[in-house]
Amino acid sequence: MPIATPVAWLDPSGIRLLDQTLLPGEERYLELQTIEEVAEAIGSLRVRGAPLIGIVAAMAVATAGQGDGGAAGLERVRWAVTRLAATRPTAVNLHWALRRMERRAEAAVRGGEGLGAALRAEAQAIWDEDRAMCDRIGELGAGLVPSGATVCTICNAGVLATGGIGTALAPVYTLQRTGRAPRVVVPETRPLLQGSRLTAWELTRAGVECTLITDGMVASRLRQGDVGCVLVGADRIARNGDVANKIGTYALALAARAHGVPLYVLAPTSTVDPATADGAAIPIEERPPDEVTGWRGRPTAPAGIAAWNPAFDVTPAELISAIVTDRGIVQPRDVAGTVD
Repeated sequence: MPIATPVAWLDPSGIRLLDQTLLPGEERYLELQTIEEVAEAIGSLRVRGAPLIGIVAAMAVATAGQGDGGAAGLERVRWAVTRLAATRPTAVNLHWALRRMERRAEAAVRGGEGLGAALRAEAQAIWDEDRAMCDRIGELGAGLVPSGATVCTICNAGVLATGGIGTALAPVYTLQRTGRAPRVVVPETRPLLQGSRLTAWELTRAGVECTLITDGMVASRLRQGDVGCVLVGADRIARNGDVANKIGTYALALAARAHGVPLYVLAPTSTVDPATADGAAIPIEERPPDEVTGWRGRPTAPAGIAAWNPAFDVTPAELISAIVTDRGIVQPRDVAGTVD
C-alpha cells in the first residue's frame, strides 16, 4: 500500500515535512516553525506537487494565526498569504488555498472567533477534502486503465504530491487494493529527476512494479505497444482544457498521440482555473539555470553556458483524451463546468 503522508502537524505550532530533495538517498523530516521556513521549503522543492503545496501553505497560514487575534492577527495572516503566494506562480492550488485561508481569517475576525483555532480547522478541512478528492479520482480513473495494462506517467503525482493517494497515481493505488495494480513506466523527469527520485521510490516502497526510463526513451517505449494509457497530473488547468504540468508532459502527450495511446489528466477541481482562458495565459515558472548545468553542486556542462529551465509546459486540450476530477470524467472543453 502507499507510503505514509509526507506532512504532519507539529504541535503546538508548526509543520513536520519530509524533505523530498534528499530522496531517495535519505528520508529526513524537517520541523518548520516560521513562514519563511515554509516559503523556503516550497521554493526549493523540499515540498512539491500542486495539491500538497496548497495544503502545506494552508497549514503555514494557520500557524501565523496563532496568538493574538483581531486586527493584528489578520495582518499577520495577510502577510503570510502574500509571502507564500510569491513562491510558486504556476501551481493554482497554492493560490486557491491561500485565498480560502484569508477569507476564513477575515470571517473569524468579523465574528469574534478564535483566529488560530478557526484557521487550524480550515487547513485541516483542505487536507481532508484533498484526501477524499484523491480517493474519488482513483475510483474514477481506475475504470480507464485496461485490465492487465502497463501505464506511463511523468514527474510525481502520488502520495508525495498530495494529501492522499495522489492524482495521476491514484488509479494505480486503487487497483492495487484489488490486487490488480498495473505496471508503471516512469520517465526520469529531467532536470530534477522527480520521476526517478520520487515516483520510482514511492511505487517501489508501495510494492508496485515499475520500470524507469530516461525522458528521451518515451516515444520508443510507447512504440512497443503494451502501454495502455498515460496518466499525468496537473498544476493548472485553463478554462479551455489546456493543462500546465511538469516539463516533459507536452512531449509525452505528443508521443502518446502519435502511437494511439490515450492520455488522461487527473487533478482535483481546485486545479481548474476558469479565470485563465487558455494555456498561453498560464504563467510558467522559470527556475535557476544551475538545475540544468549541474547536479547537486557538480557541473555537468561547460562553465558559463546559457540554459533555459522552465519548470512546466502546457499540453493543448486537443492532445488530452479526458480530464478526471473528483466531480467526474469530462472532455477538456467541459472542464470549467466542474467548478462552482
